[in-house]
Amino acid sequence: MAGVIFALSSLLLFQTVSSCPKECSCDTHAKVVDCRGRGLYDIPRKLHEDTLELYLQNNRLRGLGSMSFRETPQLQILDLANNSITTLSPSALLGLRSLKVLSLANNSIREVDRRLLVSIRNLTILDLSFNTIGGLPGALADSFHFLTHLSLHYNRLTKLDRIHLEALGNLKVLQLKGNPWRCDCHLIGLKLWLETFAFKGGVVDSVTCIQPHLMLERELRHIPYELFHSCMITSYSYLFANIHYLDNKHRMLSGQLHPSPRAPSGSDFSPPGQALLPECEAKQRSRPVNYRRAIATVVITGVVCGIVCLMMLAAAVYGCAYAAINAKYQRELKKKAKEAGSGEERKNIEREEDKEPLE
Repeated sequence: MAGVIFALSSLLLFQTVSSCPKECSCDTHAKVVDCRGRGLYDIPRKLHEDTLELYLQNNRLRGLGSMSFRETPQLQILDLANNSITTLSPSALLGLRSLKVLSLANNSIREVDRRLLVSIRNLTILDLSFNTIGGLPGALADSFHFLTHLSLHYNRLTKLDRIHLEALGNLKVLQLKGNPWRCDCHLIGLKLWLETFAFKGGVVDSVTCIQPHLMLERELRHIPYELFHSCMITSYSYLFANIHYLDNKHRMLSGQLHPSPRAPSGSDFSPPGQALLPECEAKQRSRPVNYRRAIATVVITGVVCGIVCLMMLAAAVYGCAYAAINAKYQRELKKKAKEAGSGEERKNIEREEDKEPLE
């Protein structure tokens, strides 16, 4: 009996040891796998499926293939910093629904596919700093509702649409330093959002302008609005969009289709900075009713004109056919008249010949 117990214990110990890659060190109690600085070119295999933390920084990884971490579906912390990653498969992180912390800092990533972010919706910390990213996918706002820390410093971002940030309601820390920001009309939305974010207690580092030359080395939040004088039309559109947004919100909160003429109470609106303001760019207006009626009139007129043209064409064909038939009839009459005239002349000649012998 003692031998059987010893054999089972040895087997369990062997399975536990064999579930840790030889290139890494594992803590079976904390479920942590440490593979830092091992010169790895690929993700190690034979990882235990209960692994919660995986550290792969300071290696030589160049890319992440499809479902690179399918052996560790319960992973919560994944650190891939300080590698040479250039490509990320859209399904590289597929299955990591419990992932909370992801670090891809200090790599050579140029772009992030929107499909890569769909499978890690529970992420709270995302570090993409020290890469060469030039833009963010639109799915960023839809995927990270629980995100609290976002690091984008030292990339190649020249602009950042506020729509990427407005849906991040739990964001507390945002790092944007070290990017070549172009502080023109496209960055007014970001400026307004940053001011609101800081007013609500959010932490953000500097957004230093590189272009245009007038804004060189200026902090975006400290630039007066007077310097954006060429963007006044956009600012007016932003103002009217805000008025429309607040009016719709008042209607929705009061539960009335049309607001009453009384002044709205303080409870009808959110406190300053709490409402997510719409885009400052002018929205495309819907086509007016008169325009739609004009299009319908043009279509009906075209149909009527087409019918009239077909009737005129039919009349022309009928006229040509009638003229051809009439001409043919006239030619036959003339031919018969000629034949009748030649018959009478022949009869007269025969009569004259009959008379000569008698004489």
